[in-house]
Amino acid sequence: MPTYREALEYILARADFERDRGTPYGQRDWRLARVEELLANLGDPHRAYPSVHIAGTKGKGSTTAMVASILQAAGYRVGMYTSPHLHTFRERIRLQGEPIPEQKLITLVEGIRPLLDARPQISVFEAITALAMWHFYREAVDVAVFEVGLGGRLDATNVLTPLVSLITSISIDHIGVLGTTLAQIAREKAGIIKPGVPVVSSPQRPSAMRVIRATAQERQAPLVVGRRDWRWRDLGPGDGGQRLAVYRAGSHRAPEYPQLWLPLLGKFQLENACTAVAGIEALREQGIEIPAEAVRQGLAQVRWPGRLQVLSRDPLVVVDGAHNPYSVSQLLASLPAYFDYERIRLVFGAGQVHRPGALLELLLPQAERAYVAAAHHPKSASPEMLRDLGQELGYAVEMCATVEAALRLAVEQRGPRDLVLVTGSLFVVAEAMSAWAALQGLPPFPSDPPGVY
Repeated sequence: MPTYREALEYILARADFERDRGTPYGQRDWRLARVEELLANLGDPHRAYPSVHIAGTKGKGSTTAMVASILQAAGYRVGMYTSPHLHTFRERIRLQGEPIPEQKLITLVEGIRPLLDARPQISVFEAITALAMWHFYREAVDVAVFEVGLGGRLDATNVLTPLVSLITSISIDHIGVLGTTLAQIAREKAGIIKPGVPVVSSPQRPSAMRVIRATAQERQAPLVVGRRDWRWRDLGPGDGGQRLAVYRAGSHRAPEYPQLWLPLLGKFQLENACTAVAGIEALREQGIEIPAEAVRQGLAQVRWPGRLQVLSRDPLVVVDGAHNPYSVSQLLASLPAYFDYERIRLVFGAGQVHRPGALLELLLPQAERAYVAAAHHPKSASPEMLRDLGQELGYAVEMCATVEAALRLAVEQRGPRDLVLVTGSLFVVAEAMSAWAALQGLPPFPSDPPGVY
C-alpha cells in the first residue's frame, strides 16, 4: 500500500490545468465524455445520490459551504467538494464537514489506479473529481454539494445532473481562459444549467444576467434571481459575525427568515447567504425536507476560513484570499464596516497569472506600508517581481524571504491602531495562518508532505 505522499504524487503527476491559467478554455483538451467514461467504469457513482452544483466567480466556495452546512443541520449525511484547498489537499473532499482521512484517500487512489493508468489523458482535476464522486458513493451520502473548479461548461463537475444549480456573482477573472468580456465568462458559468433543472442566480451585472436568463429559457430551467425573487436585509454586525433577514419578494413585512446570524464577515457574504437560502428553498420545493431551524442553525455553524478572517484583535490581523480586482475591491470596501483602524500594513503575495499589478494598484494606495513575499507554490510571483510592480506604481515595498517573515515584520512595525492585512492569494493566506498559529503557540494546521506540489 502506498504512503499518503505517494498517493498524492500519483494524482498530481497528471496534466494540471489548475496551474495553467493562460490557455484558452476552447483550446484545452477537456472533454466531459472522458470524465463520463471514467465514472461509468466506477459504476456511475455520481448518479447514486442527489446533488447541488455551484458555479460563479466570487462566493461560490462560501455558498457551497453554506448549503452543505444547512443540509447537515437538517440531518443529512453530506459530501462537499471544493477547490482549491488552504492547508491540505484532503480539504477538497469532505464528509460531514471533515476532510477525507489520509488512509481513505490512499484506498481510493489504489482502487482507481488501474483505470487512470489506462487513461493517461485524464487531468488532475478530472481525477480528483472522480475520486470525490466515488468517495461520496462509498460513504452513502444523502446529498453532495459540488463547487465548480473553473468555468462551468467544460468543468469536470459538469457531468452532474443536480437537483438545483446555483450561480454566484460573476466578474472578470481568468482573462484569456474563460473569455475577455463578462458575457463570455457568464456563458461558461451558465454552462452548468441543465434542461428542466431549477437554477438560482445571485444578482448579476446586466450583460451576465442576459446570458443566464437566455440560457435558462433555452433549457426550460426555472430561474430564481437574487434581489428579484429572494432578497436580504442587512441587520448589522453582531457577536463577531453579521445578522440578516432573508425573504421572498413581497414578504418584507413578514420575512420567511427574519433573524439569521452568519459567522462570516463581508457584505458580499449576505448576498451569498441569500443565494444559498434560495437554493435550499428550491430543494424544499422538490420534496427535500429542510426545516427553517436547519437554515438558521446551518448558517450559524458554517465555517469557511481564509476569507475576511480575523486572526487576532490585538494586534488586529486579518487575512483574506482575494486574488482578483473585484474581490480586492470588495475586501477594501468591507474593512471599514467591520474594523476600527487608522492605517493598513499590507502583507501581499500573489500568483503570477492573477494579475498582481492590478491587485497592487488597488491595495497600495490604501496601505501605509507594504511587505511582499512569495508563497511556497510553483506559480507564486517572486518578491522581486512584486517589488518592481510596486515601484512602477510609485510605491516603495519591502521584500521578505517568506510570508512568515513578512507577517512578523508587519506586526513588529505596526502602530497601535494599525490593521495588518494579508491578502493576494489563498496560498499566502494559508501560510500566514500557519505562521500566526506557530507564533501564538497554537496547534499546527493539517498539512501535506513538503515538496509534494
